Amino acid sequence: MKTVRIRVPATSANLGPGFDALGLALSLYDEVEATLTGEPGVHVTVEGEGAGEVDLGEGHLVARAMRAAFDRMGAAQPAGIRLRCRNAIPHARGLGSSAAAVCAGILAARALATGTPGEIASGASAKSASAVGEHLPDDAVLALATEMEGHPDNVAPCLAGGLTVAWSDHTGAPHMVSLAPDERIRPVVLVPSFRLATETARGLLPKDVPHKDASFNAGRAALLIAALTQRPEPGLLLAATEDRLHQAYRAPAMRDTADLVERLRAAGVPAVVSGAGPTVLAFSTSDIQDLIAPEVGNDWHIQLMDVDPVGADVQFPETR
Repeated sequence: MKTVRIRVPATSANLGPGFDALGLALSLYDEVEATLTGEPGVHVTVEGEGAGEVDLGEGHLVARAMRAAFDRMGAAQPAGIRLRCRNAIPHARGLGSSAAAVCAGILAARALATGTPGEIASGASAKSASAVGEHLPDDAVLALATEMEGHPDNVAPCLAGGLTVAWSDHTGAPHMVSLAPDERIRPVVLVPSFRLATETARGLLPKDVPHKDASFNAGRAALLIAALTQRPEPGLLLAATEDRLHQAYRAPAMRDTADLVERLRAAGVPAVVSGAGPTVLAFSTSDIQDLIAPEVGNDWHIQLMDVDPVGADVQFPETR
């Protein structure tokens, strides 16, 4: 039997003005152990988030991503797959749980199809794993993950770590660049008890937006990259996280989130909706929990995090 372990980070997309383009990897992780077995079918165990809720067979998202990756590589489908999932990323909260599952499955399949413990040293990253998987290089991993996820803004930071800018070219192929945020940046996530499906949030967006709003967001997105990577000053971060393209349109589906963002920003905290919501993301260069705490009730869980600089990590268990 052949086993690989994948660790994938939570991610926050949009970051305010960078709709469908900007993403940030966070120090909160799902871990997947995937084993090819002789037993027919897929057998999944889940600990943590999603336990008792998700499909434990072929319908599990990690398994579906693995199957898709084997097909994309032209590799034979394994007779059996055993998955052990230890999940810390909340589901349906705007922290990239589905992107993490998709990336984990694709990278697990690539490693199991092309790598062995002797070919990839224990602790190797996803990037080095691609050296023995030339028939599914990194750009192909991004493309398949984007295809399954629907957009690249969460899968890009999940794969590459750090702050990412993702886009699609004229053929529809996705691309990304990864940037290193200033080391003083400390993301704070405020996770509510309620959930919101991404499809619901996207369904509230208009087909067209005013040109002045598009121009406004273009300037703020550029400013945000400068603020996060070079000048993480509270006032600059507050201005850089303003948005006119998506958050107000989605507010009716998550009034508590919209109200909290408004209150935090009024208190000088650079706060935005994380992805499609309903989690709130705030940027800090110091301890701002004293500013946040008065605005947050018992239905919100405050977590101070780091930016994950690595992204998805692939390891083979040591053999004895």
